[in-house]
Amino acid sequence: QVQLVESGGGLVQPGGSLRLSCTASGSIFSIYAMGWYRRAPGKQRELVATIITGRTPNYADSVKGRFTISRDNAKITVYLQMNSLEPADTAVYYCNVVTGTVYAATNYWGQGTQVTVSS
Repeated sequence: QVQLVESGGGLVQPGGSLRLSCTASGSIFSIYAMGWYRRAPGKQRELVATIITGRTPNYADSVKGRFTISRDNAKITVYLQMNSLEPADTAVYYCNVVTGTVYAATNYWGQGTQVTVSS
């Protein structure tokens, strides 16, 4: 089993910044990807950003130029630096870790952390 612990959410004013962290632990043999998703009130969960091992990060169009995803493989931690936050970024943010390979993958999810952008 793999456990994910998230931190860093909170309340921020428009234009502000937050940094989310997610650390994985447990029986981890091979990580295929690490990333972040979010679910806004009344909407479906959507991809925010993801890093497939060995590839460049992938971002949702709505966050390009404002959010930066990074990984620390030694700490098995993924970060999401969020700048120039907008009210539309308000959502519960979920960490996602995919282990295995693209042909035999297992998804793990964090418990979610609330991000609220409001004045």
